[in-house]
Amino acid sequence: QVQLVESGGGLVQPGGSLRLSCATSGFTLDYYGVGWFRQAPGKEREGVLCIRGSRSTTYYAESVKGRFTISKDGAKNTVYLQMNSLKPEDTAIYYCARVRSAFAPCSHLPNDFSFWGQGTQVTVSS
Repeated sequence: QVQLVESGGGLVQPGGSLRLSCATSGFTLDYYGVGWFRQAPGKEREGVLCIRGSRSTTYYAESVKGRFTISKDGAKNTVYLQMNSLKPEDTAIYYCARVRSAFAPCSHLPNDFSFWGQGTQVTVSS
């Protein structure tokens, strides 16, 4: 049974950092890409970063380049999103998701992902 569970969200001041975790089960990170998405109130879900294979990562949100990084720990079946220099506009619910099939490329399109976590709220505010 495929599952993804996000954690690590919360309230942080502008300029602060958070690390989100996506604990996965039911598949191996060696074969499936995992992406982070976010959705702010009244906005569409936006692809942020995706990781596939041992080192391949792709940025989709220009606004997070230089501030966010994605990584994974295969032994723990967990994907991380490190967020630094947070801004109020980063406020959103953050989701992780798995691509539809093994070896499928990463994508910024939510429809290319078949399994989703429940999301974790990130609020950046003073």
